[in-house]
Amino acid sequence: MRVVIDGSNLRAGGGVTHLVALLAAAEPARHGVTAVEVWAGRATLDRLPSRPWIAPRHHPALDRSLPARLLWQQRELPRHADGALLFAPGGATTGAARPRVVMCRNMLPFDAGERARFGLTATRARLELLRVAQSRQFTGADGVIFLTRFARDQVLPQLARPPRRHTIIPHGVDAAMRLAPRPPRPRAALSAADPLRLLYVSTVSPYKHFATVADAVHTLRSEGAPVSVEFVGPADDAATARELAGRIARYDPAGAYMVWRGGLKHAEVAERYRQAELFVYASSCENLPNILVEAMAAGLPIASSSRGPMPEVAGDAALYFDPESGPSLARRLRELVASHELRASLAQRASERAEAFRWDRCADETFAFLADVSRGGRSG
Repeated sequence: MRVVIDGSNLRAGGGVTHLVALLAAAEPARHGVTAVEVWAGRATLDRLPSRPWIAPRHHPALDRSLPARLLWQQRELPRHADGALLFAPGGATTGAARPRVVMCRNMLPFDAGERARFGLTATRARLELLRVAQSRQFTGADGVIFLTRFARDQVLPQLARPPRRHTIIPHGVDAAMRLAPRPPRPRAALSAADPLRLLYVSTVSPYKHFATVADAVHTLRSEGAPVSVEFVGPADDAATARELAGRIARYDPAGAYMVWRGGLKHAEVAERYRQAELFVYASSCENLPNILVEAMAAGLPIASSSRGPMPEVAGDAALYFDPESGPSLARRLRELVASHELRASLAQRASERAEAFRWDRCADETFAFLADVSRGGRSG
């Protein structure tokens, strides 16, 4: 059995990370897969692991603009995928190739309330178009891979008809992010000069609710609680970036307890996890919250948004709050600051729960599903 991977729209970020980690951990021969051809741009192909069954494939169009890549996808890809199963981890590919499996990676197009946060912007228009395009992809696919039960349960009712087959396969966690839980400092060991170090890692976007976190931390500092927060992540929305920067300037102009680092390299983010004592995650829309899983693997106690798949992912390893309510988060932070025993218990549970998110498991289940679809399996 031959698998052709359409990586034409995987150029950076989590999509490339998933593809590289998946292929590095995979043993496809266990499922009857003898060869995997990967069509992608040079930058993506250069990151692939060297395995005897991986065949990197390139076309000049794959390093060009989106229209050129779409034209290649429609005209050239069906010929290369003939006689093979086509796998599109980026979620979109040509409808002419069969059988084909696609992944559902983005929940924003399928949540009307979250789309509305972007107002009358180009981002909103793009999300509306993605909803239509991805709905068609999922409806016509021979198989769809969801990352969480939440995503499956939200997306399937919005399709004109269900895909022929679907499954749920969460991603894994980079081994560099895995850390044993550290002994927490008791309340008496904390001070304004040496506060409890909170960390929030994410892109600065409307549905990530950075303002909620800033408000809650400022409230605790105003009460005399020894806490600080470090925000890490690039901005992908100018208005949200201005909102965060404005709060920092108003609450803590001297930078004593609130700082925004911007986007950092992978190794630098791993070091931030190592230095943190508490993780906050305030997103209201996710498919699989990879950053939340990373924080769990890093052995951190967590205060998490109660929305979306976050309770499904973190279970009893987090305290939950309303991501649009600063007072809701402040209540949770008070509990966590006051009790190092609670922090220790949550960190241990998070570390144990993160063991389920492994790339070897993800790879094995993915290729098992691809093989089953190729054989004509139809059940959900």
